[in-house]
Amino acid sequence: YEKAPEQVTVTQAHFEESGFGEKPVWWAFVATVPDTGSTTSERIDGFALYYIRYSTWKGQAMYLEDILITESQRGKGIGFLLFQKLIEEAKEKGLNRIIWQVLEWNEPAINFYKKVHASFDPEWVNCTLDIN
Repeated sequence: YEKAPEQVTVTQAHFEESGFGEKPVWWAFVATVPDTGSTTSERIDGFALYYIRYSTWKGQAMYLEDILITESQRGKGIGFLLFQKLIEEAKEKGLNRIIWQVLEWNEPAINFYKKVHASFDPEWVNCTLDIN
């Protein structure tokens, strides 16, 4: 969706180890529905992947790395359900907030985040230092 598939450099093995290995560093919720034509399988129509971030000012927070709803299922409430699950999880873990980034051109996502009453912070600039 971010129009940059060439920027994905993580391998499947690294991804799996990071989430399902002995010491996971990310967690996720998936939205599934029964797969049409099958009585035993489900289809994933959305997911939200997060990890824990620490601030010396604010303490632990949930960092929402990715939330994605398949194009055919957008506008059907799946994103709201995933956000509700994230909020429940953050409360259960004693986290004080959920934070994330959105690309400035992603108007559908920005409009969705406004509906969930997110605040937008124009003061901070994103920085990255590649180590490779």
